[in-house]
Amino acid sequence: MISIYGEFALYYDRLMADVDYSQWASYLESIFERYKCKPKLIADLGCGTGSFCLEMDRRGYEMIGIDASAEMLSCARQKALDAGAEILFLNQDITNFELYGTVDVITCLMDSLNYITYKNDLKRFIKWVHNYLDPKGLFVFDINSPYKFEYILASNVFCETSEDVSYIWQNSYDKRSRVCRFDLTFFVKEGGLYRRFDEVHYERSYAVGELRQMLDSAGMKVMGIFPAFSFGKPGPKSDRLFFVCEKQG
Repeated sequence: MISIYGEFALYYDRLMADVDYSQWASYLESIFERYKCKPKLIADLGCGTGSFCLEMDRRGYEMIGIDASAEMLSCARQKALDAGAEILFLNQDITNFELYGTVDVITCLMDSLNYITYKNDLKRFIKWVHNYLDPKGLFVFDINSPYKFEYILASNVFCETSEDVSYIWQNSYDKRSRVCRFDLTFFVKEGGLYRRFDEVHYERSYAVGELRQMLDSAGMKVMGIFPAFSFGKPGPKSDRLFFVCEKQG
């Protein structure tokens, strides 16, 4: 995993203000109900600034958040402190993480899995997920679908402006490697001037079939694959897919 979300961490929540974390949490709870899972302890891999962890903590779950970005975790810890929430945050690479014991559920949300751009790293990641799950525990993750990479992200440019922070997000998708490069340029108002900083992110597109094969090989049974926030059948233009997997053995 490359080092990302450095200075961007300070502005991440403002630029993700349209994300409804309550909707994400409610959908996860509907998955738990559907698969008769009653978790107490949940580990969230790629937890970022901890918004999902905080939402689940408010609903009574014991949360562990893991992220490779110290800057993102610094924001997460401050938010938890402000909310009076007792959440354990660990600064670790999610492809090689360690826990003190097993957990009931592991989540990896908001296309964090797509950030794992090498197959060997992804196989190791799934192995550790299996290792730290209780028997019959659930692993829930979502991905940006191949359709989204090819037809929505593609080589498009996105931008957003506000009074004090603006950004330009330029994509470059390589169909051969199935890796999308995101060049992010930020302009932050400081006094009467704007300061620029840049970050480069990479995500890889994974086909449903190859993910199934890797999960099966690691002893994770795929219980369901769904379009975002539903239990329907994914269509050819579904842009976000949720996987629900159960640890076998």
